Amino acid sequence: MYLADRPEDGTAVGRGQADEPSTGRQIAVSVALLVIDFMVIACAVYVYGMTGWAESYDSDNTSPSSASEMASQASWLLVGGAVVTGGGLLAKGWRIAGIVQLVVLGGAAVLFSSAVGGQPAPAPVPMCPVPCP
Repeated sequence: MYLADRPEDGTAVGRGQADEPSTGRQIAVSVALLVIDFMVIACAVYVYGMTGWAESYDSDNTSPSSASEMASQASWLLVGGAVVTGGGLLAKGWRIAGIVQLVVLGGAAVLFSSAVGGQPAPAPVPMCPVPCP
């Protein structure tokens, strides 16, 4: 919905969206949400790394990767966050903050989803220097 200020002579002075906040306010909200986004992403990376590290001590390499499962969960969490926060902000008219949320959380979700497919675990190396009988 556009507002138009019309003086007595009938000429339009200016047009602007009624629900859209100022650019400065949108940037301030974007920066505040960006800090929260990076904390969530850093936590997900830390848990993914710890899961992979703990899994490296497991002698059974035939079981499905729990690090891959964790990456899948983090990816879904980030996609949900991007849709809820980015979509909600865009629906409210906060374009800059909404786009930042979609790009940052969506990009992190794409990176985590690339870790889901991952490489299969390498075959165990035999302990004898010559071919084992």
